[in-house]
Amino acid sequence: MRTITTSTGVSIDLDGDLLAIVEALYREVTARRELERSFEDLLQEITHLIGQMSDEERRTYLAESLFLNTVKYENDRLEAYIRRLTEGARGRE
Repeated sequence: MRTITTSTGVSIDLDGDLLAIVEALYREVTARRELERSFEDLLQEITHLIGQMSDEERRTYLAESLFLNTVKYENDRLEAYIRRLTEGARGRE
């Protein structure tokens, strides 16, 4: 299995698991800096990781990212709809 490394040298297996990359980004950028990170800091690390991937690996992770983001978007919309229904029902009580 191929691996890539963060700018701090932490290895990440490229096995198609987007969550592994997200967790590594969190640990190496956000947690390491005790939540004191900027958009640019995170973007720089993401760019560093992407630069180590082949075109096929980037396609794989983009597809997974789009899928997960679509599911999250759908869940957020459903949650907002249910909240409006619930609030409307409370108002009629």
